[in-house]
Amino acid sequence: MLGNKIKVLVVDDTIVYRKAVSDILSEIPGIEVVGVAHNGKIAVSKIQTLKPDLLTLDIEMPEMNGIEVLQHLQQHAPQVSAIMVSTLTSEGGDMTMRALELGAYDFILKPSTTNIAESKQHLRTFLIPLIKAYQTGRTTVGSLQAGTRGSGLPRKMASAGNETRAQSAPSANHKIAAPPPGTIRRHGKSEIVTIGISTGGPNALARMMPMLPGDLGVPIVIVQHMPPVFTKSLANSLNSKCALTVKEAQDGEAIQANVAYIAPGGKQMKLVASADGTNRLIKITSDPPENSCRPSVDYLFRSVADYYVGRATAVIMTGMGSDGTKGLQILKQKGTLIIGQNEASCVVYGMPKAPAELGLTDVVVPLDKIAGEIVKSVK
Repeated sequence: MLGNKIKVLVVDDTIVYRKAVSDILSEIPGIEVVGVAHNGKIAVSKIQTLKPDLLTLDIEMPEMNGIEVLQHLQQHAPQVSAIMVSTLTSEGGDMTMRALELGAYDFILKPSTTNIAESKQHLRTFLIPLIKAYQTGRTTVGSLQAGTRGSGLPRKMASAGNETRAQSAPSANHKIAAPPPGTIRRHGKSEIVTIGISTGGPNALARMMPMLPGDLGVPIVIVQHMPPVFTKSLANSLNSKCALTVKEAQDGEAIQANVAYIAPGGKQMKLVASADGTNRLIKITSDPPENSCRPSVDYLFRSVADYYVGRATAVIMTGMGSDGTKGLQILKQKGTLIIGQNEASCVVYGMPKAPAELGLTDVVVPLDKIAGEIVKSVK
């Protein structure tokens, strides 16, 4: 398979989007558009003959929608991945969460503009990095056997659960650097957990967070890179699965133990002190993007470092890019325990990679061991 082109089937009930997505994909080296389909039923029949590696899949279609196509893939073609094309509506957000739980690789938003040139540029901006990340993941896997799609994770995840216990200490590639001068020592157990995550995040959180007990005893603050509306759908979906309360964060609320707060899409989130100085409050702002991200992990991590010196646990998980690394450097100096997701269990080994290589992570573990490490750090 390696060295061959990645074969893509474009599925959308709108001819304009089928053409736009096909044109953009054709610009990417190593990608071959093997066909198009205008509904899920036709897509399913074409999967058998065209044998694509990847679908771009509209969610809302007649006869057979994107969710039903994913359910079919789980049963009959688990080796085929999908990137969803979603609408910025609450229904679109809820359906996209369902799609990600069913193993979709990630999603892009349909443009809100009716201008064809602007729409195409919007699609190009978001689709090309995702496709390149998918290509990189395929290359990294090399000739590893395909994993199961039933876990909701791409093929490279196959060996993730079989990591040895030794991975709970950093491996030879993840040596912990000597702490820089002036580093503050930890003060015992953590009083807050903060998480940064991106591509592959909704599925990873849906696996990890139900493993946390309802009486964890500390608050959790999370940045998941997502647009508006989708973060509320994510919070609702996780809340239904977890013993902890999970909610989209609101400006001005005091953070409480046993509650996980997800930064709202399209906004920045940080912690600030209350007027009486005893509570910590959520502050939602329209400050500029950092690392092209809003919400940004670095933005949140810096504020946690300010208020929880020597008393925090930070977790960096699957995602494209390096958002979070600069924040982790500050957290490290302030005595934070840093947990990194290992490469084998990441959909995209981007965000945890640089911190591991810089020696910032104290613990590197597979996805299914992260909750246990969090509990150890706070209990």
